[in-house]
Amino acid sequence: MRKDAYIVEMRRITKRFSGVAANEDVSLGIYKGEVFALLGENGAGKSTLMNILFGMYEPDEGEIWVRGGKVSIKSPNEAVRLDIAMVHQHFKLVENYTVTENIVLGMEPVKRLCGVLPMVDLKSANEKVRELSRRYGLEVDPTAKIEDLKVYARQRVEILKMLYREADILIFDEPTAVLTPQEISALLNIIKKLRDDGKTIILISHKLEEIKQVANRCAILKRGKLLDVLDVSTTSTATMAKLMVGHELSLDIEKPPACFGTTVLQVKNLTVENKQRFTVVNNVSFSIREGEIFAIAGVSGNGQLEVADAITGMCAVKSGNIILDDSDITHKSVRERNQAGISYIPEDRQQTGLILDFSLADNLALKRYHTPPFCNGMVLRKSAFSRYANELIGKYDIRGGGANGKARAMSGGNQQKAIVAREIELQSRLTIFVQPTQGLDIGAIMDIREKMIQQRNNGKAILLISLELDEVLACADTIGVMYNGAMINIAPADSISANEVGEYMMGVKKYEESYA
Repeated sequence: MRKDAYIVEMRRITKRFSGVAANEDVSLGIYKGEVFALLGENGAGKSTLMNILFGMYEPDEGEIWVRGGKVSIKSPNEAVRLDIAMVHQHFKLVENYTVTENIVLGMEPVKRLCGVLPMVDLKSANEKVRELSRRYGLEVDPTAKIEDLKVYARQRVEILKMLYREADILIFDEPTAVLTPQEISALLNIIKKLRDDGKTIILISHKLEEIKQVANRCAILKRGKLLDVLDVSTTSTATMAKLMVGHELSLDIEKPPACFGTTVLQVKNLTVENKQRFTVVNNVSFSIREGEIFAIAGVSGNGQLEVADAITGMCAVKSGNIILDDSDITHKSVRERNQAGISYIPEDRQQTGLILDFSLADNLALKRYHTPPFCNGMVLRKSAFSRYANELIGKYDIRGGGANGKARAMSGGNQQKAIVAREIELQSRLTIFVQPTQGLDIGAIMDIREKMIQQRNNGKAILLISLELDEVLACADTIGVMYNGAMINIAPADSISANEVGEYMMGVKKYEESYA
């Protein structure tokens, strides 16, 4: 392709936050009709660069050219007028609006009642949404409320928003981070179809195998700088990974044989209902021992998150018991459970894991601020907060604005590192990891998995809930599979294959026998 075929060109882009360069002198061009991937470690500047293209930020230096002309994009509305649209990693939808109301928001079709009174024509909007969803395989009910939709359906709404606005430059920021393997496959097919229809796709992702499946070229960013632009078809995933992290990366985890101790957690006949009084966890029982990683596998929405929430006190238990070290904690408060020895890395880092407008130091001390050395009686000791934060920043390679920077300003991956650091450092008897590596780069993924196994080797009990089947198989000592709210199989990890786990996850195989 010739240089004059660029549909987007970013020239010498620099963006700083509090004096720290998120992007430094970045220049790249994207051709019309290609899938262009952005790769890099967490905090490498990928999302910042695309937020500049989408008008969320203005660059401190540099130029943007679209379709051969220099442009100034000072807001998302200006980006939309240039037919640029973006699906953010954390969706931007109005929860109590319908699918169609979210899609047409800001450009509602209007008809006139009796030829005079203007009103929103939702009927024609619903039909257009249905037609778009059928055309691209994005099946979703236009009349459904966002609050009632699962994650993959919400993502489809975001994509339909772009298509409704007839955008032809589509930015996807970590689109598969919270999807199941089946949903990922469906999304990648949608991306291919969009490309075949002439759309230009910019894809931010850490998942190298997915990049290999759909991308034409990829740019590697490291600490805000552009390292290289590569042809994906002729570049191995090993080469991409090495460029991202700066050294050869082993994808094998050293996991010594398990040495189980006494039982730490017992879940007995647990039943949980959701807000609509529908049973989402049905009579589930399992136990976890010292030095054991017990992983729950399952397709999203089969009750595994509610199991974690019940154990941590985030939701009420209808019936059953939760026993921690021979003490019944079924009706204890969240703080009482924390103090009894439970750490929790939740699925939603922004809604549940962090207080975004607090500093990193405050977030790292959230479960310790009321104890020495973080306080002296009723007085908080901010110097202790800072010392502790700086220690964890170095130990866990947390990048961003430093101890005093707001959590909101950190990349999603570094927010996740902060939560993992806080919870592991509590040295609790039981640590619950829910989707601990979603949205992380390959180096951070391996680091967190190794830390999980290190905790297990130190005699801690670990509950891992992950939609990543390869993560479950790589880390678990024991695997439980949930389907339709029930635990339909429990088996030692070395006695069950990936295919068998998949069959249980899809409900093809039913419960056979429990582990000894």
